[in-house]
Amino acid sequence: MAGRRAGRSRAVPGGPAHHRGAAQGAVLRLGAAVITVSSTRTRETDESGDLIQAAFEGAGHRVHFRAIVKDDARQIQAAVRRALKLREVDIIVTSGGTGMGRSDVTVEALTPLMEKRADGWGDTFRAVSREEIGNAAFLSRSVAGLASGKWIVAIPGSKGAARTAMANLLLPELPHMVWEARR
Repeated sequence: MAGRRAGRSRAVPGGPAHHRGAAQGAVLRLGAAVITVSSTRTRETDESGDLIQAAFEGAGHRVHFRAIVKDDARQIQAAVRRALKLREVDIIVTSGGTGMGRSDVTVEALTPLMEKRADGWGDTFRAVSREEIGNAAFLSRSVAGLASGKWIVAIPGSKGAARTAMANLLLPELPHMVWEARR
């Protein structure tokens, strides 16, 4: 390999070569924040938020912050900023407000907070979602990026979107994502 010294990094067992180095710095237990964006959901009716939290905890991670905020850019930003201040939080997942409706302002609220965007996230999420829901997947404006060395990922508010994002994308890639953010 040009530019690399032999033995400097090793591949994640069973994983693609681009995960080199992630195995050396792999993080097994991570901290998360879950923020639901909805003008109608309550803690009792927040099934997507519950699913996201259960997925994190089922994978051995811990949810340190949970909130439900209205479809309001200031409220969304305030909740994300609170979560960013928590030392133990590595990733913030927002659920809701990524569609095309007038009240959908999550993307507009989050992108100014992101220092680096992972534009491939939205493309990948839509590609995986298309297999499940068809062409309507292109209506999602799901985004991801880094702020203060922590991941922010905005997903649609449906349970199906939460399940797809967590099981197929976030949980399998999360140690690598955090390793990348910390290096």
